[in-house]
Amino acid sequence: MHAAIGDMVHIHGRTVGAQERIGRIAEVRGPDGSPPYLVRFEDGHERLIFPGPDCIVEHLATHHGPGAR
Repeated sequence: MHAAIGDMVHIHGRTVGAQERIGRIAEVRGPDGSPPYLVRFEDGHERLIFPGPDCIVEHLATHHGPGAR
């Protein structure tokens, strides 16, 4: 998995009824865009994550249109 600062992270709930968490990558600490990522979530909390199979990265260009960066 590769990401850049500003990309969105969607972490799906692992149990029934658990809601999805959405955050923006504030810092990439691995080489060449690899994890871990420091993520700032919608509620203001920050957490260092190593994304698992329940995580999707939405790249910055995806939510700003083609050619953005």
